[in-house]
Amino acid sequence: MSVEITWWGHATCTVEDSGVRLLTDPLFTQRLAHLRRRRGALPPPEAAVADVVLVSHLHADHLHLPSLARLAPGCRLLVPRGARRAVPGLARIAGTRALRVTEVAPGDEVAVRDGVRVRVVNARHDGRRLPFGPHLSPALGYVVHGASSTYFAGDTGLFDSMAEEVGPVDVALLPVGGWGPYLGPGHLDAARAAEALAALAPAAAVPVHYGTYWPIGMDAVRPHEFHAPGEEFLRSAAHRAPKVAVQVPGHGERVLLP
Repeated sequence: MSVEITWWGHATCTVEDSGVRLLTDPLFTQRLAHLRRRRGALPPPEAAVADVVLVSHLHADHLHLPSLARLAPGCRLLVPRGARRAVPGLARIAGTRALRVTEVAPGDEVAVRDGVRVRVVNARHDGRRLPFGPHLSPALGYVVHGASSTYFAGDTGLFDSMAEEVGPVDVALLPVGGWGPYLGPGHLDAARAAEALAALAPAAAVPVHYGTYWPIGMDAVRPHEFHAPGEEFLRSAAHRAPKVAVQVPGHGERVLLP
């Protein structure tokens, strides 16, 4: 069986499995604070159509309220436990768009439909609402189980139990960069993502979370951190996990994975 992945930029992907559309960390904006979209057109209206939306953590580039306000009415929204308390605007948007919000934590499983379910796993990342939010909510990853199994890592660093907690998967959507010239703890760069890939050993992988947003006025500061992570991941994966079929789609490109 196969799964279709459309990468819209940053950490935003549509996962289509068994007739179910799942959308990860929707970010449909040209500008976010000091960040500007530097590559890829804004996603079309069809990108906001989903049965289930998976939000990995509360950072504004992953839980973006104006983007959630564009979602098709009635879809289900999975968010980290404590999100409604930490982000009061979430309840207002959910009410306006008739979104069904479910707070989840690692270990939870949510049945979607047509045999598709979502399993919630840990991530190693500061998942609070920045800059001053308390540590109310965990950062999460998700595994979509349908005809195939697809791991969306959200934002995470490497951790010893990653492969054990995620379990066997067919496809891995792994972050390989960020939105600025330096990555702090709790992130994967291309090399560390390839190390994670070797441990996870899926059939296929897609790099995400790179090459989309960049701070205004910082074009000349380590520009390779914006342009290069996708291809660097491809090269590193060929060395560390040569049996994994890595696809590097362009913005808005859909790929069919085994």
